[in-house]
Amino acid sequence: MSAPSPAGGRGPLNRTQRRGALERAAERTYDVVVVGGGVTGCGVALDAASRGLSVLLVEQHDLAAGTSRWSSKLVHGGLRYLASGHVGVAHESARERHLLMTRIAPHLVAPMPTLVPLGRDVGRRQGALIRLGVTAGDVLRRSARTPSSLLPRPRRIGAAATLRLAPGLAADGLRGGVLSHDGRLEDDARLVVTLARTAAAAGADVVTRARVDELDAERVTLTDTLTGERLTVRARTVVNSTGVWADRHDDRITVLPSRGSHLVLPAAAVGSPRAALTVPLPGSTSRFLLVLPRPDDQVLVGLTDEPAPGVDPLEPPVPEADEQLLLEGVSRALRSPVTSADVVGRFAGLRPLVVRDDKPSADVSREHLLLDEPGRPLTIAGGKLTTYRRMAQDTVDAVARRLGRGGECRTATLPLLGAAEAADLAHVAAPARLVRRFGTLAPEVAALSARHPWLADPIAPGSATTGAELAYGVLEEGALTVDDLLARRTRTTFDPAAAEAAVPVAERVLATFDTEVTAAAPGRPTPGAR
Repeated sequence: MSAPSPAGGRGPLNRTQRRGALERAAERTYDVVVVGGGVTGCGVALDAASRGLSVLLVEQHDLAAGTSRWSSKLVHGGLRYLASGHVGVAHESARERHLLMTRIAPHLVAPMPTLVPLGRDVGRRQGALIRLGVTAGDVLRRSARTPSSLLPRPRRIGAAATLRLAPGLAADGLRGGVLSHDGRLEDDARLVVTLARTAAAAGADVVTRARVDELDAERVTLTDTLTGERLTVRARTVVNSTGVWADRHDDRITVLPSRGSHLVLPAAAVGSPRAALTVPLPGSTSRFLLVLPRPDDQVLVGLTDEPAPGVDPLEPPVPEADEQLLLEGVSRALRSPVTSADVVGRFAGLRPLVVRDDKPSADVSREHLLLDEPGRPLTIAGGKLTTYRRMAQDTVDAVARRLGRGGECRTATLPLLGAAEAADLAHVAAPARLVRRFGTLAPEVAALSARHPWLADPIAPGSATTGAELAYGVLEEGALTVDDLLARRTRTTFDPAAAEAAVPVAERVLATFDTEVTAAAPGRPTPGAR
């Protein structure tokens, strides 16, 4: 089930590939130039390349540098949108979840039990509404044809079963819980990187650290921020897919960023739950916070949804008020409260809500907006991570109409690099952690440790990440800096102390393998070859 490539390639991204892409960009006219290397832009690049169009993807920072790495790491089935009356968006979310879990990226998206504890803050009427809601969510699952063997039907469970799943919950007043299942994403940044690599395997050129200074319907002027060189790239179509930056390139819209905040805690601080917890915020019947188990014995606690004008889109801070709201909210449901002393990391993301003509076009329903006017670049904005593929399909359909060619979308049945069915993934000869992150490509990562034993060591005390993952990021995944490696190819920066300790290892990896890549002849280097 590995992803097909018209050229039979594997989609390596590295300095050699980047240099070649810039040389081609100076000479050719692309069918499509995509501006923005988040999940939507990478999805557009893959969709267009898989239809046989020539594609250049440019990103001013790094892949997944903005909103796409700050999500809750969930692939939602649309229950939230169904509850607010947005039936179309809910159905679309459930269908896209199905495709990701069964075909596109089953190595990155797995079933996750989700538990709503019926504790003292949840009255019987609210409990009944919760059960009704998850039942409606199961209708979405069935409408998307996701089998119950993958996402089991929701059910009411007793207090003892609830505590087995979440031992840290307060037992006093606990009547049980409502158990359902949704999709858990191993790593949102890894999804974006894998999309970009799969696009490259299909023939797309990918260039990061390329700031777009000007764009119109047929050209993009960019600056290589590594060298300062300016370049004008010709295109038959230009797509603006820059997320929270979209209105900087299109004056027809206004982006209103909305902040979602998350805290990173040791799993033991909340009782090492085996299921995600959905906890109603005190005093509200419609706002919930999430406690999400993560790999490497961590949990995320999130999220709020607040307007955030004028905030840095790359590294939005978590306000003290958000942190206290999250800590106090989750503590009400726990046997032992958590405090700021338990927090090992914090992050926030800005969701790009879009207004056009003074009307919300991508409000809490998370509907996306595609602007397609003759003589202007296409702009795709709004939306959410789960539905990135549909956003990309709509965008490339518009590109195909402009070009008069491009054929039908293939991405609903196109596996990403590393994808395989669960039975096949279970037999991949590599550690389970690597299989979750790299799928069938995990043996390539493991092989680096066999060639260079120092890469087998953890990059920081208590970290599960090894140097081999960093080396693979340089050789195959386009990592150019220490921050690329620690913040996006791995998520070491979730724990700032671990990230600080890992810097010397990342620097050594870059010095070793960057030299190897740049010295190699054009084409795919053999990972770890000397």
